[in-house]
Amino acid sequence: MLHENLGVNEKGHLTFAGADVVTLAEKYGTPLMLLDEMRIRKTIRTYKQALEENFGAGSYPLFASKALCFKGIYRLAAEEGIGIDTVSVGEIYTAKAAGFDLKKAYFHGNNKTDADIRYAVENGVGTFVVDNEDELRALESYLAAAGKKQDILLRITPGIDPHTHKAIVTGSVDSKFGSAIETGQAEGITRLALSLPHIVLKGFHCHVGSQIFDIDPFTEAADIMLRFIAYIAANTGYTAEVLNLGGGLGVKYVEGQPVLDYAAVIREMAAVIKLRAAEIGCALPHILLEPGRSLVADAGITLYTVGSVKTITGYKSYVSVDGGMPDNPRYALYEAPYTVLLASKADAPSDFKCSVVGRCCESGDILQENVTLPKPVRGDILAVLCTGAYNYAMASNYNRIPRPAVVWVNEGADTLAIRRETYEDMTRLEV
Repeated sequence: MLHENLGVNEKGHLTFAGADVVTLAEKYGTPLMLLDEMRIRKTIRTYKQALEENFGAGSYPLFASKALCFKGIYRLAAEEGIGIDTVSVGEIYTAKAAGFDLKKAYFHGNNKTDADIRYAVENGVGTFVVDNEDELRALESYLAAAGKKQDILLRITPGIDPHTHKAIVTGSVDSKFGSAIETGQAEGITRLALSLPHIVLKGFHCHVGSQIFDIDPFTEAADIMLRFIAYIAANTGYTAEVLNLGGGLGVKYVEGQPVLDYAAVIREMAAVIKLRAAEIGCALPHILLEPGRSLVADAGITLYTVGSVKTITGYKSYVSVDGGMPDNPRYALYEAPYTVLLASKADAPSDFKCSVVGRCCESGDILQENVTLPKPVRGDILAVLCTGAYNYAMASNYNRIPRPAVVWVNEGADTLAIRRETYEDMTRLEV
């Protein structure tokens, strides 16, 4: 099996976190997203312990909640004692509604509106991650009028290409995010931040991309950032307290991809970063990481009911399910790979090659192509694995299809986390 929280029981059904997924599909209906609660908690604890052991107290993870945002995930983050990375007022509002302490929240985004700035400051968001000079000046203007000060990090672009899909690369010089070191704009925004009386610069942030299995982009980015920190210290007298290296560590979606040992990766990163800091003569700041996908992706699966099985003689076969791009648009966006299993016949031989497609009136509504399964029939339960990240978070009502329910699974026990959206829910705001 792809991950150790999956198995097959005596009925030949797929199991997930100790539960029979066919039974859960019957209980809650489909499409249905399942989340392995203990897997998320264990991965959080791995990050938290590894960062503190290798970088010392004050170094810790922030959950990148754009990967999966709902009240339950913030309650879990609070219970595990980590911070959160938010990218919108909607995420901040959800965290607040869950009772999360917003002092531990970091507010990202390359276009924070005046209303966003006002809401975040008024609600006590601990740290802004400032993207650009316009935002910095707008934040200073609001703080001056309000008579407040605000901790910030500056988002810096180190000029790294981690060779992942272009849609998830964020650290290159021509990215829409941050201020580039190479162009001199990073130094300029740093000097501006230091000159503003209501801004408290705590350090710097960078993020090179997502779904990265190689440690080199992270250590290369850290090396560039440490040199920048040393340069700023030498030329302004300011020493950064915090270096946030973002997220991006990869997750195994399909066979052939590795399973990363996140503790070992952090240990290796620390060894290189400490060596570089010593060589440069830079005091080592507190190190933050922002795992999102790596905390929740392999802790989630999505279940569907097979509707039709169609073979076009001499061409190909299609298996249609009762979900699709509204609950998982990632294949349509950038052909993201997924592992697909026939959950109700998980022990049967796989000899039927097909494309698994959704129910939308859209030729691009595809979940995965060239999949080999036991031949399904109408009513079978199909599972798409590793859907915990950027699936529910990116879900829509395209074709007026309600979003699925989400269920926590904890060592065989199940609890509703998000109820299934109804047609009434979709029309509630309409006049």
